[in-house]
Amino acid sequence: MLSMKKTGTILCALAIGLSGVLAGCGSTPKEQSAGTSSSSAPAATTTNSGPVTIDFWYALGGVRGKKIEEMVKQFNETHKDIIVKPSYQGAYQENHSKVLASVAAGNNPDVTMVEIASIAAFADAKVLEDLTPYSQGDEKKYIPGLMKNSYWKDKLYAVPFNRSTPLLYINRDMLKEAGLDPNGPKSWDELVSFSQKLSKKEGDKITRYGFSTPVDIWFYEALVFQGGGSILSEDGKELTINNEAGKAPLELWSKMVKEGLMKNPPGENYNAWDVTEQDFLNQKVGMIFTTTGSLTELNKNAKFDMGAAFLPANKNFGTPTGGANLVMLSKSTDAEKKASWEFMKWMTDTEQTVPWSIASGYMPVTTAAVDSPEMKAFYEKQPNFKVAVDQLQYGYPRPMAPGYKELQDIIQKELQRSMLGQASVDEALQAATDKGSKLLKK
Repeated sequence: MLSMKKTGTILCALAIGLSGVLAGCGSTPKEQSAGTSSSSAPAATTTNSGPVTIDFWYALGGVRGKKIEEMVKQFNETHKDIIVKPSYQGAYQENHSKVLASVAAGNNPDVTMVEIASIAAFADAKVLEDLTPYSQGDEKKYIPGLMKNSYWKDKLYAVPFNRSTPLLYINRDMLKEAGLDPNGPKSWDELVSFSQKLSKKEGDKITRYGFSTPVDIWFYEALVFQGGGSILSEDGKELTINNEAGKAPLELWSKMVKEGLMKNPPGENYNAWDVTEQDFLNQKVGMIFTTTGSLTELNKNAKFDMGAAFLPANKNFGTPTGGANLVMLSKSTDAEKKASWEFMKWMTDTEQTVPWSIASGYMPVTTAAVDSPEMKAFYEKQPNFKVAVDQLQYGYPRPMAPGYKELQDIIQKELQRSMLGQASVDEALQAATDKGSKLLKK
């Protein structure tokens, strides 16, 4: 036990040096006890005669969490030699921290969800198991555009599960009333011109904005890609946003905010996302950027004709993929790893990803699922759900480097400083570059 803890401490220390997401290595007892009983239980045990028990930590709450629990129940009913114990551990970042703390403590889960940009940090810290010997070519069933964040240093470490892209959501009723194309703007210039016609003022007070988006790294990545730029150099050692492609998104958003066309939602991280979506549902804004993963709930709650569209193009269309992958922990036993792969494979098979996609709004993850009669019938009835899959033709992987989670927090803070008028565009990107260069060269 002592050697296990020592190994875990070393892993944790490595992880801290590689990524800010690993802050959980120093998590408090309260944080560690916040999970369910399975989070504090010893790692899954096996016997020669009984089924193998594995722990699965997931990071989606609400109706999507309930759907995951239903899927696990179905797996357990159909696999008598494996028992999966599901446990909700909070959103991505909270789950990430708990996973790293559990590795250090020697009570890690066997399978968990990891946000795709953090795969490299976890793999580089040797927290994840190389899936190549288990997959035996099974990875070819997944949609190629979703696999670019599954590999690190040519090894397979993850399979796609709840995957998304950013979308442009539009209030078609509002656009029709303004005499605009109800399919939405196709370019940045049209995003501005549409917003000019949708925004309303009463005296000096803006009562309706044409557009709103959280000032989030994910949407910034999309707009940089659309200008032909990149976030990191090919070797992942340099931040490459202090140029025309990196400045253009901030210049666009700042101009639209100053002209009263775009609402910069208050709050940080998911608080700003919630405000944006509520403003859209309350028809205080006509168009927003948010995730495919919100499609089901927005579709259910919108009291107007809601549409989804590609993100408007600059020099070209472009979108990062997003969401989380399933990963296997390297410290599990061989029996647990074998059972974990059976579970991961089953959870992402066509038979499961079709109903998961329809229920959650996330994209189906296999090519066979997209081509299945069930999905085709669903897309014909609900064409908004097909937009993210079609947009994958312009998809980019999220930047991957061991320190990217920490780096994206730095970039996002600088983006927000600029949007709040606390720094010019040049000052913000220079500050992000200076801080990022030190981080990436560690």
